[in-house]
Order: sequence, then C-alpha cells, then structure tokens
Amino acid sequence: MNKNSTLYANAAFALRIGLGLVFVIGGLSKLSLLLSSSKQAAMVANYMGTTGYINELFQDYLFSNGVLTPWFFLTSLSTFELFSGVALIAGFMVRPLALLYGFLLWTFVFSLPVDTVPGASVGVKTYTSPAMFVQIRDITLSGMMFVLFNLGAGARSLDLCRGQGGVDAQPNWEVLGLLLRFSLGLTFIIGGFFGAYAKIPSFATYQLILAVIGLVLIFGQGTSLKAAAGAVVLVMAWYMLQKFSVDKGVIANLNGVKREFALAAAGLVLLRLGGGVRFTLLDCVRRTKETLGLQTSQPEIEH
Repeated sequence: MNKNSTLYANAAFALRIGLGLVFVIGGLSKLSLLLSSSKQAAMVANYMGTTGYINELFQDYLFSNGVLTPWFFLTSLSTFELFSGVALIAGFMVRPLALLYGFLLWTFVFSLPVDTVPGASVGVKTYTSPAMFVQIRDITLSGMMFVLFNLGAGARSLDLCRGQGGVDAQPNWEVLGLLLRFSLGLTFIIGGFFGAYAKIPSFATYQLILAVIGLVLIFGQGTSLKAAAGAVVLVMAWYMLQKFSVDKGVIANLNGVKREFALAAAGLVLLRLGGGVRFTLLDCVRRTKETLGLQTSQPEIEH
C-alpha cells in the first residue's frame, strides 16, 4: 500500500469510527430505556407524544395497520442501530451500511414535527424551528456516509480482510472533499446564523465563531481550511466537556454528544487531507471571471 492509499484508508477508518460511535451510543441508550419496564412507556412517549420526534403523518403511515406497535418499531430500530454501529466500527459491510444510512438519516428530517405557521402558538412545548435546521447534524452525517461509501471500509476493517474494503490510491478527493467540507460547514453555518432559535445546535460556542468556521469550511482552502477543520475538533471537545454531568450515567453522558464524535472525525479528516479547491472562494472568483470573459479558462486537473 502506497502513501496515498494509506492516507485515504486512514480517512475512511476515522469516518467509520466517528459514525459508528453515533449509532452504538444511540442504540445502547434507547435500548436501556425501551427494555426497562419502568422507563419504556416514557421512552415511547418521548418519540410518539405531542412533543415527540415523529409527526402525525409518519405515525399514521407506520402504525395505522394495527400490526406494528411503537414499542416494537423503536426497539427493532434501536437494535439495528446498535449492531450496525458495531459493524461500522469493525469495518464490516461498510459500503452497504453507509449507502443505507446516507438516505435513512433524511427520514429524521421529514418525520420531525414542527410549527411552521407564523404567529401561531401551540399549547405544548415543541419544535418550532425548521426541521432541516433542527436536524442539520443528521444532514451532515448523511454527507459523511456518502463520502464513506465512496472511500470504502479502509484501514483495520473486516471488509479489507475479506478483500472488499480496499481504497483506491487516488479517489477523487476534489469531489469527496467538497462533499465533506460542505456537509460539515452547513452545521456550523446554521449554528452560527440561527443558533438562537429553538432546538438548533450551537455547541455552547459563540455564534460568530461558528459562522466563521462554517464559512471557511465551505469557501476556504489550504491553510485556512485546515485551521477551520482544527477549530471543529476543538469546538467538539469543548462542547463535550460542557455537556458532561456527574449526575448522569456513562451512557446518558455519551448519548448527549454522540453526533459530535462524528463531526470531530470529519474535522480530523479535513485537517489531514484538506478539502480540495472546487467551489472555494478563489475557484468561484476564477469561474466568474471566465464566465464574464475576463480570464481564459484553465484546463481541469485530472484526479
């Protein structure tokens, strides 16, 4: 394995671990409540009640047949979440799982109940911000899944041992880096510009800092991009420390920051590999000049 292959294989490994932890922690947390006779009712209500995560349309679609129950649905989904997370960490069937989750993560956006009527006041505390803003981290995770799907399982994986996890020596990182930095940048842009609204993650960090990080992730390149990627890792570490509570158990503490493990992993990958030059600020200026006839076009670099 040459140097480039090793870099991309390690990038896939980092993304795999970060994403896998999200689902291992989430699955363990949900199952610990769903399998407890004293806590399962509250857990189901947390998802299906008037302040829950699943809107009426999805509930009618899933449970109107009288066969599937909310408890069975949540328990089955949480079990799959746990085992698929373990599989990602171990590097087993990574591409099929990454492709599945790349699409599945969007269902959290569609199923979230929100109040979208201007000036309306509901009688219970619920989600009032746009679903895409509230679930922006899941949209980022979806982008990461598609990057992982293209990279493969990478280093230290069972798929590699089975001869199915190899990473090309020269994957098109201009495209994959663009997807990764845009996916990660969106979370920070939303937190930076809309973090004051209900249920939108702001990572216990000043919004201006988040906005700057997000803008640099999307439009920066080279040293500036890597500085923003390093800032992502620091913000995630800071947020995890802020969320830690001695009054909570280990699983509860980890569940409060599970997505942040994946965001930190994405930051580490961009810090190591960069994010390419496509659609950076300089690239956009160059393309604009070409369109206006102010600059002759440059040949595309083959990757």
